[in-house]
Amino acid sequence: MKYLLLVSHGDFSSGLKQTLGMFAGDDAIGSVIAVGLKPDEAASTFGTRFEALLKTLPEDASFVVLADIVGGSPLTTVCNILNDHGKLQDTLVLGGMNFPMALTTLMSKDSLDNSALKEKAFSEATAAIKEFQTTSSEASDDDDI
Repeated sequence: MKYLLLVSHGDFSSGLKQTLGMFAGDDAIGSVIAVGLKPDEAASTFGTRFEALLKTLPEDASFVVLADIVGGSPLTTVCNILNDHGKLQDTLVLGGMNFPMALTTLMSKDSLDNSALKEKAFSEATAAIKEFQTTSSEASDDDDI
């Protein structure tokens, strides 16, 4: 089974998983794992928690990893442990996760190869970044004159 592994500082990953469930449904989020480095938690303790979680998954589990920050302790720790278990080589690892990126990755992870999935995830992530423009109520009032 291919899992979407959300990695973050704090509760960002678990909140994102909850929100994905609102859009994709409970069946889809069964393949989503959220792990976060808790405030004041040592990276080694976080690693121990992730290692224990990894041992509960099927031996043939594969991963797409989305992380809040490339180079941060949570992602570095997760990648080191995946590598120790021989799982990193075939894992797609992307940073800068946002909701559109996560939703696209979740919905496409089983139908696209890693190269196409990376392109689609990056495209959705960047396309979602835009300014929300509003009009002031004064401008609307002036239009009525």
